[in-house]
Amino acid sequence: MRGLLVTFEGVEGSGKTTQAARLVESLKAEGLPVTSVREPGGTALGEKVREILLSIEHHDMAAWAEASLYTAARAQLLKEVIIPRMAKGDIVVADRFVDSTFAYQGAGRGLELNVLMAMQMVLKVKPDLTILLDLPAESGLRRQAEQNGHRPDRLEQEDITFHTRVRDGYLDFASRDPERYHVIDAAADPDAVAAEALSVTLVRTSAKGIREAS
Repeated sequence: MRGLLVTFEGVEGSGKTTQAARLVESLKAEGLPVTSVREPGGTALGEKVREILLSIEHHDMAAWAEASLYTAARAQLLKEVIIPRMAKGDIVVADRFVDSTFAYQGAGRGLELNVLMAMQMVLKVKPDLTILLDLPAESGLRRQAEQNGHRPDRLEQEDITFHTRVRDGYLDFASRDPERYHVIDAAADPDAVAAEALSVTLVRTSAKGIREAS
């Protein structure tokens, strides 16, 4: 049985990591088989790539180098975790996936979207459901700045015009693929956001015929 791939996307500070974790716990409470992953990361190789990508030491990284590193980490995560767990029938919940590349390196950096899409098509795995937590870029960056001890990473240090392009890119992609994308107002009450994310995921889970873990 093939499992389900649910991805969370959004600008910095939109609450993806928190809401992805809440969804995982809710699905476990429902007795469903679930695996949690994050991008970049989730494997030994991926975590090393993550350090490189987010380090402010690499502020002059070429845009295509950035896109290639994200794709490399993703390929390893698919090989080691996502594909094997989905083959066992798990719901895999990912904190970012291919759409981050389209939004950040495509809309944000201005790289050719058709080339980026071709790079991702080689991976041969597409999300079943993408939950986009939508928030104005300014609000997201403000949330990040208000977190105690938070140090902006390399991407967070980009200017507001970059982050606004990223958000606009996400909304454009969502409008083009409404069957896969589910947009939630990330400014809403966190409990309401979590409840909506769970509801839409359970609908997809039921449609896939995924049963409680034995």
